Amino acid sequence: MGCATTPEPVKALPTDAAQINAETLESLVAKPAPTSAVAFRPLPAIEPMKLVVLPVPNKPVVSVRLVFRTGSVDDPAGKEGLTALTTRVLLEGGTKSLDSAQLLEALYPMAAQLGGDTDKEFTTITGRVHRDRLPRFLEILSETLLAPRFEEKEFARLRSEQLTGVKNRLRQENDEELSKVALDSLLYEGHPYRHFTGGTEEGLNALTLEDVKAHWKNTFTQDRLIIGLAGAVDDALGGQVKATLSALPATGVARPALPTAPGPRGLTLIVERDTQSTAGSFGFTTPLRRDSPEFLALFIAMSYFGEHRQEHGVLYQEVRERRGLNYGTYAYAQHYRQDGWDSLPRPNILRSTQDVTVWLRPVGPDKALFATRAVVHFLEQLRNEPIPAAQFETARGFLAGATRIWTTTDQRRLGWAIDDLIGGTPDFLGSVRKALETITPEQAQAAVKKHFDPASLNFVFVTKDAAGLAAAIKSGKPSPISYASSKPEEVVRADTQIAMQPLPIAFEHVRIVKASEVMGR
Repeated sequence: MGCATTPEPVKALPTDAAQINAETLESLVAKPAPTSAVAFRPLPAIEPMKLVVLPVPNKPVVSVRLVFRTGSVDDPAGKEGLTALTTRVLLEGGTKSLDSAQLLEALYPMAAQLGGDTDKEFTTITGRVHRDRLPRFLEILSETLLAPRFEEKEFARLRSEQLTGVKNRLRQENDEELSKVALDSLLYEGHPYRHFTGGTEEGLNALTLEDVKAHWKNTFTQDRLIIGLAGAVDDALGGQVKATLSALPATGVARPALPTAPGPRGLTLIVERDTQSTAGSFGFTTPLRRDSPEFLALFIAMSYFGEHRQEHGVLYQEVRERRGLNYGTYAYAQHYRQDGWDSLPRPNILRSTQDVTVWLRPVGPDKALFATRAVVHFLEQLRNEPIPAAQFETARGFLAGATRIWTTTDQRRLGWAIDDLIGGTPDFLGSVRKALETITPEQAQAAVKKHFDPASLNFVFVTKDAAGLAAAIKSGKPSPISYASSKPEEVVRADTQIAMQPLPIAFEHVRIVKASEVMGR
């Protein structure tokens, strides 16, 4: 399954740091963190300018989705953020015939939409317009890709906005996103996945307009492009769009062959920020992907355990509903981003190397350690105690319906159809629904026992009192909890166990960084 090495079992440590004598602690500090490396396995090759056409009879709107196999992994070392900035310069910086203001003025009367998104390995450009305005819209779209304006002032403006996104919005405004970005940096140290897709402070400051021009020619090429059309479309329109975009360079630089992911286990990173709550992101790298035979069972099990923003999840029920600790806690079998402000999963963010994650939405700082222990406690329960049949049926029914809602718009249908090509998984969502018809709670549990060992987890927290949290973690002492109102007896009994739940954290590998240092370089 792509594991480069098989790690030796990790010896259990005393739960109380005070029980570790100086000699033992010194030997622990000298040891590297345990790892379970994941070797690079490339995603399937796809023919240049592959066309995906999904006609919808009697629909007056055309949706365009262009997916380039270029992302932040293509950013040169020291110039992190180049792909995202290049995308923005193309879409927002104007074209040969229209400056940036004129570009917006041209789109507005057509009620047309044009946008883009850069992820680790893919950049998606989306457009939507009424069929009556399609000829003019296609002219504008083709100009953004084939004849960008490349004005220095627009480059400077967009680079400044992207820097603000790192320095202010990421570091100072969004604890949840900060914890996720920091988890990537922890899981993928020394790997192209490590840095934020928007870039680093040093990387963005180093970029020039010439870098953007060169990157456009080198990576926005025919051999990296998948063309998607849906709605009021047909094969003739597909041929027209393909012929127009054939003016892109046929090839550029070779796509990078990604290195082995280090696969650390038991690491903890605490990001210190002046915030009123504590957010957490926990996870580990895995060779399991959508094209892996055992992925579907884990995918379904994670939906039962912690489906994104859905109340049937075990973590949602136990952490939010029964204990009122936060807005929600969720679990994911593959890297997850929600689609804009919706709660639906975003397509076209596939990764060659995947990660399993848990998202602990912000909790009160005094309850953060208890909530973390609760995640591990209920994960152990999922692995070792029978899954209640009624709860599993609820999760089964939800996912069977949700996978249809994920494709209710033309853009989403295109996104998932393109993902099927990229991932080598024909009709992946159909495969999920088919698996749901027969999978048993025992099969779901077996997938968790095999592929989600709590000892593999790494932990990231964003909190104000970083030193206090680190000391609490290292002490190994129980973290009892109290509530403003009484709780049922079964919750009180479980809380006693949760408060003493050992965490799979290596005391010697707990680090603290300031938020201002995250994605500095």
